[in-house]
Amino acid sequence: MNTTLIIMAVVVIIGFAVALQFFPIGLWITALAARVPGVNPIVLIGMRLRKVPQEKVVLPLIALVKAGLDININQLETHYLAGGNVDRVKDALISAFRAQIPLTFEKAAAIDLAGRNPLEAVQMSVIPKVIETPVVAGVAKNGVELKAFARVTVRANIDRFVGGAGEQTVLARVGEGIVTTIGSSDTHKIVLENPDQISRTVLAKGLDAGTAFEILSIDIADVDIGSNIGARLQADQAEADKKIAQAKAEERRVMAIAREQEMKAYTQEMRAKVVESEAQVPMAMAEALRSGNLGVMDYVNLRNVQADTDMRSGIGRMAPAESNGTGG
Repeated sequence: MNTTLIIMAVVVIIGFAVALQFFPIGLWITALAARVPGVNPIVLIGMRLRKVPQEKVVLPLIALVKAGLDININQLETHYLAGGNVDRVKDALISAFRAQIPLTFEKAAAIDLAGRNPLEAVQMSVIPKVIETPVVAGVAKNGVELKAFARVTVRANIDRFVGGAGEQTVLARVGEGIVTTIGSSDTHKIVLENPDQISRTVLAKGLDAGTAFEILSIDIADVDIGSNIGARLQADQAEADKKIAQAKAEERRVMAIAREQEMKAYTQEMRAKVVESEAQVPMAMAEALRSGNLGVMDYVNLRNVQADTDMRSGIGRMAPAESNGTGG
């Protein structure tokens, strides 16, 4: 009889131990004391069978109910099974409720599952965030480069936090607006005198459209003068024009040299023909003497004419020398 009682006691103890593995009595009592609806032994055992840690769902539920939010255990368990962070969603919902920011559980869960922090979104809605742009360079119409960077104050837009663009898009759009504003200014002095003109122009473009933020203000922190891009471009253009002119001049010089060489070749060719013709003159005169077409007296007269011509040519060459004072 004693053996039977011992066996029954052992079975009861083992059964109780197994039941404790599936049914956390302490957690159930805590939820019961907090008057959290929907937490009963069957639900807790079902969560264990679904391999959901009861503490990661029940404890956040207790905090949400105590904060005054109407959330049930099925919503939290479903979010956990979907791979979400229940604690982060819990903190975001409580913070939004205390700050009177309209945030539903579905929206917070969607933000969390999208890979963003819903608590950070709530905090940025309460306390706007300041982000700084890198140094942005723009060139005014007079060719002077200006370098500026701005501080952008943004507030999270919870309605667009899922699917909205991030900080990098905001910074890129602000930088584009700064470059456009500087480029549309007639001179760099206008920008230096009124840097707030950049802020007004950029804000008017609605750069926060399609982003997860709402731009509250854009403040130009600093504007510095860079290099004179216009003067440098003009100098480069002048240097290029100079090289083009030099190339054309060299082309003309080469063509002139080629023309000169061509004329020299032509002159040499003409001289060769003259020499050839002069060489044929004695032969023709000899043939004329032999055939009787030219008499001896005719030949003598021809030589006299040539001698007279040579004498006149010599006198003509001496006359300019004497007029220059170089004569004897």
